[in-house]
Amino acid sequence: MGQALTIGRLERATGVRAKTIRYYEQVGVLPVPGRSAAGYRQYTESEVQRLVFVRRARALGLSLGQLRTLTAALDRGPRGAVRPRLLGLVRAQLVAVARQRAELRLLQQQLEQVLRRLRAPIGRDRSGGCRCLETGSEC
Repeated sequence: MGQALTIGRLERATGVRAKTIRYYEQVGVLPVPGRSAAGYRQYTESEVQRLVFVRRARALGLSLGQLRTLTAALDRGPRGAVRPRLLGLVRAQLVAVARQRAELRLLQQQLEQVLRRLRAPIGRDRSGGCRCLETGSEC
């Protein structure tokens, strides 16, 4: 890309909405771009690549704070220095996803248990409130 991109062209090139691009600039994930004589934002190829990196990292669940740290490290030194940080963040995200999957499996089991109770015929227990949503007890 020899010519700078406007924010609209950057949006089309990366699939990231212009509003999100401006927000990323505001919070420090993307550098503030240069401006044309008419005041339009002008993005370079390196900013396109940065935005693609940010979009992929967000899709993997990395937070804006984590991205701000990573992109600052990219600006300060060699890209190779960022790799160990990124590796640690991705590993931590993978652990978090595994934990969420376990929690969701437990929730699924509890919902299935309650559903079985709700489908069963109503018993003769008229002691008060319905205990159908309690896990481990009969309805």
